[in-house]
Amino acid sequence: MFTVFARRFAAGALTTLLISPALAQGELSTLRVATRVVPPIVEQHDQLTGFSIDLWNSISERLKIKTSYQVMPDVRGLLDAVRTGKADLGVSAVSITAEREAIFEFSQPIMNAGLQILVRGTGESVDSNPLGDLLRLLYSRSILVWLGIAFLFILIPSHLIWVLERRHPNGILPSRKYIPGIFHAMFWAATTLLAQGDHTPRHWMARVVTVLWMFAAVVFVAFYTAQLTATLTAQRIQGLINGPDDLVGKRVGTTRESTSATYLRAHRAQVEDFTLIGEAYQAMHEKKVDAVVFDAPVLLYYAAHEGSGRVQPVGGVFHKEDYGIVFPAASPLRKLVNEALLALREDGTYDRIYDKWFGKK
Repeated sequence: MFTVFARRFAAGALTTLLISPALAQGELSTLRVATRVVPPIVEQHDQLTGFSIDLWNSISERLKIKTSYQVMPDVRGLLDAVRTGKADLGVSAVSITAEREAIFEFSQPIMNAGLQILVRGTGESVDSNPLGDLLRLLYSRSILVWLGIAFLFILIPSHLIWVLERRHPNGILPSRKYIPGIFHAMFWAATTLLAQGDHTPRHWMARVVTVLWMFAAVVFVAFYTAQLTATLTAQRIQGLINGPDDLVGKRVGTTRESTSATYLRAHRAQVEDFTLIGEAYQAMHEKKVDAVVFDAPVLLYYAAHEGSGRVQPVGGVFHKEDYGIVFPAASPLRKLVNEALLALREDGTYDRIYDKWFGKK
């Protein structure tokens, strides 16, 4: 490990000696900058534009150097260009991670980001199936809770009936013993709860209990029906994907070699990789994937512009990460860029660029 550190230090020192004077004397006039198109971070029309492009142009103007952009197809291509020396640095939607920090160096964060989920329409991300909806509802936590309440609710009148009816000569219980007598009493209580059963107890106090139990059963069934309807309605309105926990087993689109792809595979989603995020959007519209997971600023921008009325972000931002400008290991450019970036924050340039693309904070 010491040898690796020593090599990196030596390479950094040598590069500093070569590049820093060149920058100071204006000899290093052009930097090769790798990027990738991810609206609104980077957009490509007649020329490159976008948040990170505007930010880098301001940095390069402050450093008095020119830029030669190299557009890469994806984040892997961008990082490979920086790692192999084909580019001096990379600027786009590049998340700062521990794994990447072991290979590259990053500027201070240029934007706070994280992952977001995007689904079709109003949140109904998976085609509706009545039988599937019913099965999901029957095996839902809500149903299990209500069944547990009903079971506990039945225990009270069934024990009262067993105590009152077990000694009556014409009672509804065939046995005086607790078992199986209590099971007959519970069956009576259950049938009365669900269908107002026709087995009428003989003891006068048991009949009072029956009347009270029938009234309680009507109230219970009314509350249960209302809860069931509300649960099913909420499921219809909200859809089947409402947060990261709902992604397990779902078909989810994202870009290959991205932090979102790594996250999704670790959380057991069925990942569909695409070169461009626009391809993932199209796959979602064509119902080839159930949702798209990617960097929050990118998805929110799409939902507010091109995808307005057709897509909807669900849940909050999760797996939070920051974007940074990426450099090769021991690059002396990092210090110079950080100084320029701090100056842009202090004079308000950064805020003006941010507001241009994302609105006021």
